[in-house]
Amino acid sequence: MSSATFRIWRGDANGGAFRDYTTEISEGMVVLDAVHDIQGTQAHDLACRWNCKAGKCGSCSAEINGIPKLMCMTRMSDLSLDQPVTVEPLKAFPTLKDLVTDVSWNFRVKKKIKKFKPRSPDAPDGTWRMAQEDIDRVQEFRKCIECYLCQDVCHVLRDHRKHDEFIGPRFLIYVAALEMHPLDTENRIPELKEAHGVGYCNITKCCTNVCPENIKITDNAIIPLKERVVDQYYDPIAKLVRRFRSTPKAERPS
Repeated sequence: MSSATFRIWRGDANGGAFRDYTTEISEGMVVLDAVHDIQGTQAHDLACRWNCKAGKCGSCSAEINGIPKLMCMTRMSDLSLDQPVTVEPLKAFPTLKDLVTDVSWNFRVKKKIKKFKPRSPDAPDGTWRMAQEDIDRVQEFRKCIECYLCQDVCHVLRDHRKHDEFIGPRFLIYVAALEMHPLDTENRIPELKEAHGVGYCNITKCCTNVCPENIKITDNAIIPLKERVVDQYYDPIAKLVRRFRSTPKAERPS
């Protein structure tokens, strides 16, 4: 058994500072274990959000040594203990207390996205028929545990604070799951271009790199959505086709 020093941010919306705590580390421990030990023996008022401790609820998101991670999935054996292990709250959202942030903005954003709108059933029994490859395509997006690590690492939200203009990687995934669903008939492209701000993403893949579910956020969700926006608004051939279709037949050039 060895010991490690943790430099944990303590404070609230009015400010705060890092405080050092030393605790014993045993084989198999994760950062959340150490935080709980510190909470139980040295800092009883340390605020820390967690639930499943299995990497599936997304509650214990924090920045560990400056990188957004789940505390329950970050093993102490993977960290260097030569220097203090820093643990601080997510920077893209307002701090409530210590390691707990107010992520309610995400819930409000989700309500603004157009809901699933299925086409009419295409079978006599009132059900639908879908190709397996279409189902597989959107299934990846359903693995999201809403830990908001991708939101936190995104420079548009983290550094530029564009919360009023950009919905962030998590909800671009959500939009992709709807847009690419084989039964959906809703058009969310205008919102993607304007209200949802997909153009702000410069596809650096930082969101993909921190996703604990290994969702290929950039390649499989954001880039295809960007392509749909380009097709609808900037493709000259598509523009001509839409103009031709909207022109009354009698006025079309012969």
